[in-house]
Amino acid sequence: MLLIKCLDSMLHQAHSHQHVPDACYAVGKPQNDKFYGSALLFSPPLTLSNKIFLIFKDKFMLMKVKDLTQYLETIAPLSYQEPYDNSGLIVGNANDEISKALIVLDCTEEVVQEAIDKGCDIIIAHHPIIFKGLKKLNGNNYVERTVIKAIQHNIVLYAIHTNLDNVLGGVSSKIADRLELENQAILSPKSGLLKKLSVFVPRTHVDAVRQSLFDAGAGHIGDYDQCSYNSAGYGTFRPLEGADPAIGQIGEQERVEETKVEVIYPAYLERQIMVAMLAAHPYEEVAHDIHALDNRLHTVGSGVIGNLAEAQDGRSFLSYLKQKLNLHVIRHTALLDKPVQRVAVCGGAGGFLLQDAIRSGADVFVTADYKYHEFFDAEGRIVIADIGHYESEQFTQELLLEIIQKKFANFAVLLTETETNPIKYFC
Repeated sequence: MLLIKCLDSMLHQAHSHQHVPDACYAVGKPQNDKFYGSALLFSPPLTLSNKIFLIFKDKFMLMKVKDLTQYLETIAPLSYQEPYDNSGLIVGNANDEISKALIVLDCTEEVVQEAIDKGCDIIIAHHPIIFKGLKKLNGNNYVERTVIKAIQHNIVLYAIHTNLDNVLGGVSSKIADRLELENQAILSPKSGLLKKLSVFVPRTHVDAVRQSLFDAGAGHIGDYDQCSYNSAGYGTFRPLEGADPAIGQIGEQERVEETKVEVIYPAYLERQIMVAMLAAHPYEEVAHDIHALDNRLHTVGSGVIGNLAEAQDGRSFLSYLKQKLNLHVIRHTALLDKPVQRVAVCGGAGGFLLQDAIRSGADVFVTADYKYHEFFDAEGRIVIADIGHYESEQFTQELLLEIIQKKFANFAVLLTETETNPIKYFC
């Protein structure tokens, strides 16, 4: 039986100045004995205009862990994470069914307890709870205790860390969006992530093979897809004993009009592209070449750079930064005697991008985790603004909520109410 609860109780809380939850389930309707609705983020205080009904049910839309994680990995492929990272499925079985997710920055014992209390069976964290290998699970530290508690309560742990940092539209882009930066681009694009496939196809099958490559993800360059280069020629071959040729006879040389089809693709898609090519190609033995490329992939890399709509003086920009990102404090180098318009940002520890920010003409570099002596590296060429690690990534939770809801509008998703920032400020 559905429990239908009018928002009147929440409105009553608003009138009496009581706490109103930041996240709740949106209106949905039961279909085929399942609940269809998704989580919405509200910005307190709740107003009378937010008139909705809350619909709760003991059954939610179910999906397998891999349905969710594979989708997330189309946005932020695991191959894009840094070598030291441990993104991906950390605890749990990819074939397990899940009904409700909890999104967090950090997975802690308190977060796992929150998931238990709210009936969540998967925790999606930005930071992996396990960075290094665990040799024992004795509960001797918070990492071991968190993992043990998740296993005991059958809660899946998944992390999406530097792979989400390293995509346009990821962590740094969320900061740039909050600052309303225009003309956003990756600050330091990565290379070595692209490959080129050349395949030789008889003219009769060119369209089918080329389309199969496109459908598998090849031929996408920037804002264009279905990109290929095609050159005509002819191929020769002689089938030997044991062959099963699509064209020609055993022991006789064949000369066939063929087209060389060339496409570029991200390396992590190689397996599915090869499968698609082989399935669509008529030959028993498919002649093809694969070349690794050093081209930079301008949608993948570290940090983001963009422009403010209007230039601001240094102090005004710091006030703007503090307000837009809900900051307690900003550590920064000396302000320069020039307006601020071009801004580079990097969520988390981004000091390694300072020279990229300078080369890109940034007036201010917004990031976190700067050490005392590293501030000297600005050398009067740029303003370094250290806003704190947690603070720079706090909106990643909203980003993940948006990403999941875009694909799975009927899956229940909650934002954590647990404060995981280990750093406190005494003002």
